[in-house]
Amino acid sequence: MPSVFVPAALLREARRQKGLDTVDVPSVCIMDPDGDLVRQLRQTGKAKPFAGWPCYHTDLDTFDLGGHQVGIVGRVVGASFAVLVAEELFASGCKLLVSLTSAGQITPAGSPPYFVVIDRALRDEGTSYHYAPPSEFADADAELVKAAAGALAKCELRSAVGASWTTDAPFRETAEAIEAARAKGILAVEMEAAALYTFARIVGVRVLCLAHVTNTMGQSGDDFEKGDADGTRDALAALGSVIAGLQPVD
Repeated sequence: MPSVFVPAALLREARRQKGLDTVDVPSVCIMDPDGDLVRQLRQTGKAKPFAGWPCYHTDLDTFDLGGHQVGIVGRVVGASFAVLVAEELFASGCKLLVSLTSAGQITPAGSPPYFVVIDRALRDEGTSYHYAPPSEFADADAELVKAAAGALAKCELRSAVGASWTTDAPFRETAEAIEAARAKGILAVEMEAAALYTFARIVGVRVLCLAHVTNTMGQSGDDFEKGDADGTRDALAALGSVIAGLQPVD
């Protein structure tokens, strides 16, 4: 059943109130839930504000990534917020959305930090259930996963392909819940992928979620270390390789 309230209506009214013209966002956009990428890109003068972005809740910046002009939205944390912004991006001309979030390690695929191409996500959040009937996992687009995994395999960054656990309550990751996720072969825990993948499947858009496994949920010393410049150097390299491998259209 279609929704009464649609993103195009919100964007129309936001543009009217803000006096903005209707302009398309870049065809490729990135979600940066941690905000580290946006902060680094702004500090180095590589990111520029996208003045035509009408969203009430976020800012959109643009920057050059491997010869492609891409958009990036920072601090989009959690399933409901991520899907709200994703709806608005695709209603504004986005053709491919890549989310890269830091994540906690569940089943080790090495010593953190490393990247995971999420091929399916456990639906332990609420947003996806407003888009699709209940199921245990939300599946990624298999072709996007294959292309992204192949692209990352060609660079020097450590990466794996596997499942994540999407939760709305990061501070309720109990020992029992972690063990249950580990028993399912889940590699990482994060807060957005299940909702984004369900949204993408139902709406018919291209979304890929990557996890930057940076921590063991505070269970060891020197945890939450992402690498040089808060991990932004490796993160941008990973995103550049993946987006090039997905053959975006400017």
